[in-house]
Amino acid sequence: MPREFELCPGRRVGGDQPCFIIAEIGQNHQGDLDIARRMIRMAKFQKSELEHKFNKKALERPYTSKHSWGKTYGEHKRHLEFSHDQYRELKKYAEEIGIFFTASGMDEMAVEFLHELDVPFFKVGSGDTNNFPYLEKTAKKGRPMVISSGMQSMNTMHQVYQIVKPINPNFCFLQCTSAYPLQPEDVNLRVISAYQSAFPDIPIGYSGHETGIAISVAAVAMGAKVVERHVTLDKTWKGSDHQASLEPNELAELVKAIRTVEKAMGSPIKQLLPCEMACNEKLGKSVVAKVTIPEGTMLTLDMLTVKVGEPKGFPPEAIFDLVGQKVKRHIEEDETITEQVVENHVKKVKC
Repeated sequence: MPREFELCPGRRVGGDQPCFIIAEIGQNHQGDLDIARRMIRMAKFQKSELEHKFNKKALERPYTSKHSWGKTYGEHKRHLEFSHDQYRELKKYAEEIGIFFTASGMDEMAVEFLHELDVPFFKVGSGDTNNFPYLEKTAKKGRPMVISSGMQSMNTMHQVYQIVKPINPNFCFLQCTSAYPLQPEDVNLRVISAYQSAFPDIPIGYSGHETGIAISVAAVAMGAKVVERHVTLDKTWKGSDHQASLEPNELAELVKAIRTVEKAMGSPIKQLLPCEMACNEKLGKSVVAKVTIPEGTMLTLDMLTVKVGEPKGFPPEAIFDLVGQKVKRHIEEDETITEQVVENHVKKVKC
């Protein structure tokens, strides 16, 4: 069983704990603080210190997409980036309404700020998962870590594990494919099972960029202990993430579906349940006489068949055990074979 750790105060992940659901705003707030406040009831942010995340030429690169908020990528990103004071304001607002507030630190300086902001855990975005110096410095902060694995290989994830584990044991991996929106054939949910086998001592989760909720629910059925989805107030808004995000009603539906699946996972012990008793009494079958059987006859298989019988008698799985046993009285054709008519019957105890 994967080990547990406290991801947020009073909220553990892993083991038999319920799935922890992260609603990520990313930059779907459109650079608007009021929109961010409306969304904060459902979400997590991404924080970048742009000059530390991008080099000069990357910021100067022309950005002519219909989703652009500026002529260059730098102008676009600056429009969407909140200041430190705005982040402090948003965190205070989140605390006032009882929401855990954190953000993905998209560079080392952003991690420093988020550490100062006292977020409950660090989210490592896929773009930094193979940034080993960043990982090491982040792990040394001592906060729990959620590490996404988009664009990475299994070999890289083994390296990530080997770097982080000795420094900070409180982390988990999320299976992720970095495409927006993500097509079902590129999700590869079986990687969750591969991670569970390769890293049995950490929780494994899923970060999804697909449309709808079915795949994320399936991830939970496969054992995902953390599920992260982007959220938006309106999928038609300008921005490349909105289409792959969940609107509030979809997020609520996802949470409800995940909790239903968790209940349905139940126990690995297969047995007749109390809720099945009524059906078993009505439709459960018994061994009955296929022909008339005289008193003292040794039963053979061709004398017996299986039907819904009244009263209940031997269950169908006992039919082979009855072969060779003697009956104590005359049995009519189609009569149920009960314990009372079989000589020296010893009831077998089911294990």
